[in-house]
Amino acid sequence: MARKKKRGRPERQRRRRQQQRKQYEELDKYPVLPPHAFARIVRDLRTLNILYQVIEPPLTKKEQEQFEEILDIFVRSLTADIAEIDADPVAYLRAAMDQIIKSYSMRVNKKSRSKIFYYLKRDLIGYGRMDVLMNDANVEDVSLDGVGIPIFAYHRKFESVETTIAWPDDHELESYVIKLAQRCGKHISVAEPLLDATLMDGSRIVMKLGYEISTRGSTFCIRRFREDPFSPCDIIAFRTMTSLMVAYMWICFQQGISMLFVGGTASGKTTTLNAMSLFIPWQMKIVSIESTREINIPQPNWIPGLTRQGFGGESSEGEIGEFELLKAALRERPEYIIVGEIRGVEAYVLFQAMATGHCSYSTVHADSVTALVHRLENKPINIPRVLLPALEAVSIQMQTRINGRRVRRTKQTVEIVGVDPHTGEVITNEVFKWDPIRDDYDFSGKSYVLEKIMVKINMDQDEMRNELRTRKRILDWMVLNDIRKSDQVAQIITEYYVRPQAVLARVDGLQ
Repeated sequence: MARKKKRGRPERQRRRRQQQRKQYEELDKYPVLPPHAFARIVRDLRTLNILYQVIEPPLTKKEQEQFEEILDIFVRSLTADIAEIDADPVAYLRAAMDQIIKSYSMRVNKKSRSKIFYYLKRDLIGYGRMDVLMNDANVEDVSLDGVGIPIFAYHRKFESVETTIAWPDDHELESYVIKLAQRCGKHISVAEPLLDATLMDGSRIVMKLGYEISTRGSTFCIRRFREDPFSPCDIIAFRTMTSLMVAYMWICFQQGISMLFVGGTASGKTTTLNAMSLFIPWQMKIVSIESTREINIPQPNWIPGLTRQGFGGESSEGEIGEFELLKAALRERPEYIIVGEIRGVEAYVLFQAMATGHCSYSTVHADSVTALVHRLENKPINIPRVLLPALEAVSIQMQTRINGRRVRRTKQTVEIVGVDPHTGEVITNEVFKWDPIRDDYDFSGKSYVLEKIMVKINMDQDEMRNELRTRKRILDWMVLNDIRKSDQVAQIITEYYVRPQAVLARVDGLQ
């Protein structure tokens, strides 16, 4: 009988695999946390929906019991120094697991030990059942819509996909949301069921607890944060901008030209701003102000400011907003000010800072210069038109589709020349424009900003043209040689500021 059982199990597994092959068409499969966790992207042949399957090592009944026992012992006997855990949590966890197995004389073979440690690390250090999603570099957004509903993820290649991860009951999901909030250093409760916070890896999360403000139960939405942020070379490679446009941005950022990055939701405003910030000279003092952390730049002389909520209830006591942080920043003598997004009264202070000579950058939700002016001039921002020329340039981003793929493009780069004294109209100059038919960019050949910079640094027109061409050549060389990581790009940019001839010699293949 025992032999029949042993033969029967592989047979049942083989049949199950055959049924799955008939039901699903595999589109992609790749390791996420090898050798244990993999992602498999399939198309359901019945519904034609794309499904993201999380593949993790199955635990036998004995391994599951051992895992639960080790976890229980570990939690009950935790007396470690917090600094010791923070220094290397993975090493600490592995040593603690080995100590428990030895102390309790548990019989765990090498393979089982590896699987048990994977689940301990996943649940105690990682993100639990959605840890694979949070470690998959192809996943941009993670969204859970309620109890018993699968998580949906935005995949770079397959776009919005349903996953095989869900929470079956309210209690388990609410406990998970509360745990996430605590790991963000924040509090969420029935009294305050809505929370906007930053996760341990820097990702942005919006959480809703229970049924107070969501009829499907607890929900959360995570916008993933890249540890290695996109560089200007990535922006060129994605064709969000051409190398000539980025060379123009390079000169503008180096010479302190105030600029706004404008566009709709998920049009790449903050990503582009973050990438272009690499052009800020290394030693300059930078102050960034955000409600949730998204700016990530390598410059050492950088103060990353973050707003703070009030101390509870409807009281605003203890609340520190962008307005207060921006006023404080002006007293710190920054050479560059970066505001994550302007929405209200902080915009007035930002424009005052621009008018008094502080180079400032920010993002705004709008889809054209006209829409931007309307937003800035009306409530709640209320910028007087006479202050608008303090803003020197605007980059308008958009999200579109080309050959069925979602892409981001810079629709226009526009300079704010001034305000007509007779009509009061804002005078603009379009430097670059995207042509959707050719999926290419046109350069007008005229730039008032570059002319202003020429006067500032005592350069004639031919010298400025040569400088623009030189920087374009360096950027093309970096893209061609796959020099895309932000730290590598930042190093070459800094070297160019100090020893331009040495960089050009490398570009020309002389070194």
